[in-house]
Amino acid sequence: MKVYVLRIGHRPDRDKRITTHVGLVARAFGAHGFVLSPCDEKVLEKLRDVEERWGRLLEEIACTNSPLKYVKTWDGTVVHLTMYGLPVDSVIDEIRQKDKILVIVGAEKVPREYYELAHYNVAIGNQPHSEVAALAIFLDRLYGGAELYRQPVGGKLRIIPTEKGKKVVKVGEEGPSGGAPGVRAERGRGGRGEGVQGADEVRGHKRGATDRDLGDET
Repeated sequence: MKVYVLRIGHRPDRDKRITTHVGLVARAFGAHGFVLSPCDEKVLEKLRDVEERWGRLLEEIACTNSPLKYVKTWDGTVVHLTMYGLPVDSVIDEIRQKDKILVIVGAEKVPREYYELAHYNVAIGNQPHSEVAALAIFLDRLYGGAELYRQPVGGKLRIIPTEKGKKVVKVGEEGPSGGAPGVRAERGRGGRGEGVQGADEVRGHKRGATDRDLGDET
């Protein structure tokens, strides 16, 4: 099963933070691709930077200025997350049987055409709340929790789960006694822790080789 997230209606002047969160949730909760409409290079660069530092989980980070055409030419199942749709538990088993899924996450008011093009209009509850929460819950129900245990490819940093505090390791360096093999442990206390190719209108973005210090993702 391949899952891609299409974020539509993004408003660069006001949605940068929440759209970045949509992309981060798509990445961390099992999506294979993230497509943004309209294009916003700052959001895409943020996602590329996370992939560079924390390892690759997304096969593609791209944008399109023709989202409706992108949906119309999608060669798989289209799922639209909306509070007006059917309860997620009533359709998730059926959706899980599909091979290729495009999940539409709207920002501003979603045009009627998307409701009609979607094979499934799915509600994560029928009350207003965050599209970030809706995407996270949908993907978690879709994968049954398995998405949380995917291992990234490459990257520079890993988190070692601890009961208290924070433990981050750098990949590829010798670690001290008790550290993970092949990594150097870094401990902190309360500090700053830390493909889909569409039509011609879709512009893919390769990840740049950035080398920033560990910091907040948003």
